Amino acid sequence: MANVPDDDATGSTELGDYFEEEYDVTAAVAGEFLVDLGEQLQSGEGGVTLSGGDWELDFAYSDAVELEVEYVDGPDGELEIEVELSPAGDDESPPSLG
Repeated sequence: MANVPDDDATGSTELGDYFEEEYDVTAAVAGEFLVDLGEQLQSGEGGVTLSGGDWELDFAYSDAVELEVEYVDGPDGELEIEVELSPAGDDESPPSLG
């Protein structure tokens, strides 16, 4: 399970079937989270579990994964890495948030 830090959330949105939470953490904490998530993806079991604070999210995904890398150069530059998982099978229902 990939755990996000409980006390470092900077913003949270939950509306019906939409959930988003942002964190400001050190590179080491982000790396630990990404390694845990990566190990779940690498296992090939087709599902990931994320948790933080008072929530846990289980998501079964299809094998096709969209990976996006965005880089902006300059003094205000940034590197953004996004991983997008689609639901497994034909079921378009949202993931379970418990």
